Amino acid sequence: MPSDRPGGPSVGQVPPEADAALVDGVPVDADRPERTRQASIVDAAEAAVSGTQSQHLAQAALPGVLADVPVAVLVIDQAAGTVTYANTAARELAGNVGLPVPVDAWGAAAGLTDLGGSPLASSASPLSLVAAGRPVAGEAVRLSPRRSSDADRANARVDEPDQVLWVTGFPLSADASDQRLSLVVFLKLDDADGTIDPEAQLQALRERAVVATDIAFTITDPRQDDDPLVWVNPSFTRISGYSYEESVGRNCRFLQGPATEQKAIDDLRQALRDEQPVTTTLLNYRKDGTAFWNQVSISPVFDGAGTLVSFVGVQTDVTERVRVEDDRQAAFAAEQAARRDAEEAHAAADAARVEAERAQSRLALMAEATSTLSATLDMDDLLERLASLCVPLLADWVFVTLVDEHGAVTGTSSAHRRGMTEELRRFAALRIADLPDAAPIRRVLRSSEPVLVPEITDEILLAAAPDPALRAVMAELGTSSQLTVPLVARRRTLGALTLVAETQTRRFSPEDVDLARDLSRRAAMAMDNVRLYQQEHTVAETLQRSLLPELPDIPGVDAAAHYLAASSSADVGGDFYDLLHLPDGSVGLAVGDVVGHDVAAAAAMGHLRGLLRACAWDAGEGDPGEILGRVDRLVQGLHVAPMATMIYGRVQRPSAPGEPWHLQLANAGHPPLLLRHVDGTVEMLDGITGMLIGVDVTHRRESRAVSIPPGATLVAYTDGLIERPGEDLDQGIASLVQRLRDAPVDDDPAALCLHAVGADPDRRDDVAVLALRFGQLH
Repeated sequence: MPSDRPGGPSVGQVPPEADAALVDGVPVDADRPERTRQASIVDAAEAAVSGTQSQHLAQAALPGVLADVPVAVLVIDQAAGTVTYANTAARELAGNVGLPVPVDAWGAAAGLTDLGGSPLASSASPLSLVAAGRPVAGEAVRLSPRRSSDADRANARVDEPDQVLWVTGFPLSADASDQRLSLVVFLKLDDADGTIDPEAQLQALRERAVVATDIAFTITDPRQDDDPLVWVNPSFTRISGYSYEESVGRNCRFLQGPATEQKAIDDLRQALRDEQPVTTTLLNYRKDGTAFWNQVSISPVFDGAGTLVSFVGVQTDVTERVRVEDDRQAAFAAEQAARRDAEEAHAAADAARVEAERAQSRLALMAEATSTLSATLDMDDLLERLASLCVPLLADWVFVTLVDEHGAVTGTSSAHRRGMTEELRRFAALRIADLPDAAPIRRVLRSSEPVLVPEITDEILLAAAPDPALRAVMAELGTSSQLTVPLVARRRTLGALTLVAETQTRRFSPEDVDLARDLSRRAAMAMDNVRLYQQEHTVAETLQRSLLPELPDIPGVDAAAHYLAASSSADVGGDFYDLLHLPDGSVGLAVGDVVGHDVAAAAAMGHLRGLLRACAWDAGEGDPGEILGRVDRLVQGLHVAPMATMIYGRVQRPSAPGEPWHLQLANAGHPPLLLRHVDGTVEMLDGITGMLIGVDVTHRRESRAVSIPPGATLVAYTDGLIERPGEDLDQGIASLVQRLRDAPVDDDPAALCLHAVGADPDRRDDVAVLALRFGQLH
């Protein structure tokens, strides 16, 4: 992924929609089950929810996205408290339990218990929480097949060892009129030897986030000098021969060589300078010096403030495709030579000329198809382009059908030389599953081979379309001859392309089969590339948004936050903030910092934040020091993070108007909070501290009580805001206090966050700031 961008800092403003869930998974190809596809789970599910019932969603939209994911995935109907969909991996956990089924019954069939061995149905299980519409950021459960409620299943697996699963779940958005659904993902935590290796676990999570095994996925940082690579997936190493260590830190131009076309490089660099998406094909070189054709798709990634923070690249070895193109060019040259020879023999001149012109027209069509279909990364646009290529040049009307690996239709497109929009809509509404096996499209989808019907007689039409309504609409459209070819890419049948002649003046022949097949191969490759790009793009976008939580609306509390990624690392890190509206009406607040500044730190941060949320939510009126102690024990017991600093506080509402808010505060090695009073003075809430999370599981943590006058603002932050070269932390805190004092007295929390960061932040470390103004109750 060559680039010529200069580096530069950027400020990451927290977007309001940024609390998307992060789910691990793998991709969709039936013959390549290892490819990453988790990126599309959330988007595909949410897009399918609107205007449908949950059963229809499970039958139509989700199987195409989730069926072959090797982590177990469930869809839960919140209103009924039932499991309405289980993918292949989930069925392996619980057997073929008839759906829908209550969530507790499904868990019992699988043999799920808590870590102590008690059945999930006897406690507030993560399945029950998700069924109630509450998110589960991460909780460990035990899978004991021998304890399944299915006696046959339990007896058959009596010798099978227990496994530890990590459960993540979240509600899917839906209109008020629809059934509300939740998505649950089970991820295996155990190693092969039965232990839980934290480094191996983090590496697995990191790889499952955005790894596709037959495409290379890369991330560069344009804010650094020369836009270097900051991450590559294992496929990049397999394709290029360069290891992760040999690649990261270098600009991707090291793949170029003496025969790399300069114009393609210039076009690529210009697109990156313009911060625009770009797709091109380059001749690159592997580490061993062998050349390969590399199709590169690069997309810019912006933070919540619209600032460029990364370039996400998808690279595919298309050497075979280019070789086929070269063969076609050679065939064309041979045709031209034959044409010159034919001119010397007058008797064969006309035949040779016609054949040469036909070959030239075919090559022109293929060239146009390649450029037209590869120029878009939108599936609907691609289908429309394919239909327009076929009509009227190849057929009077065309119908394109896309299917998933189960044969369910996922999309259609059509075009007719006379328009016929309403008739095509009625034709598309007829279900392929209702057609008999003799129907050409059913034969093509089953065999992945073309089906040619040069002349459609009444007998053939009756056998292929027994439904009178189907025959009627086909008569309106005109059906005299038909050619159907499969859309196959990477050994998977994506659908079918049906070309139809309206009258007997046009009939398809075996020569048309080769042309249509050639076109369908190019179209299928473009479709599969669009699908892969959309998956990878969605993963990168979801990963970025999931690290920036959305603050809830809490009566009486005006809240704002600001997150600024370090300029020397990828746009992820270990700093976090959180605000909770607890069940008893109190307010929970937290700011923390996991040791490290990379994807592993970000993954650990996500687990730590989830543990804190769970502990704070279940603790009721529990003491913040005890809550931090529980979090510490879970972190060390589950090996979630190496070490982290954290502050957690619980704020209770005033007992009467004019009374102060009451804060209970606990600290685990974190810089002290600051309280800015209504007159602009700033008070440091020090005097309480404790060991870092992850150091001593027996450490007892204390809490401090603080009264917060109405109108005062509480400011929490991470150490990236106060650390400066040549200064100690006390000087950094004093500078921060002065910036808050200098701010106008009537500044709201959002403005105070900007004053806290300052006009020229150091950017050597990540920065998180949380400001809460507690109002006057009436």
